[in-house]
Amino acid sequence: MEPWGIVFFQDADGTIPGDEFMTSCPDRVEAKIVAVLDAVAAAPPPSFSGGGFWEAMHGDMGGMYEIRVPGPRRNLYRLFCILDRHPPGLDGSVVAVITGMVKRERTTFTSREYRTVKKLGDAYLASAPRSIAT
Repeated sequence: MEPWGIVFFQDADGTIPGDEFMTSCPDRVEAKIVAVLDAVAAAPPPSFSGGGFWEAMHGDMGGMYEIRVPGPRRNLYRLFCILDRHPPGLDGSVVAVITGMVKRERTTFTSREYRTVKKLGDAYLASAPRSIAT
């Protein structure tokens, strides 16, 4: 099987939320996120087991995936992605990086925070060709 590409969603306002999140992470956390992202794309995703670092989301967030990386000071870093098998305007399947968030251990994101992530993911899927950073 061919490896999947990795793309970063670019919002209508020109921001690249996933890239902005990753560059805000501590270096060690960013390196781990990149390693997981590369492993997922190379596997390719349908056959990547995840090892606890790559998880399918459920409920209202169904269709999205997250990379989960622990960081310093009991923070947990989450990068939200979409598997896009036939993206308009792109050649081949891609892992689309949408955005990321940080939370403390033993806490949950709010419904509002998840809605923001979902809204960005929906904007990515509604774009044709896909709105990605180049």
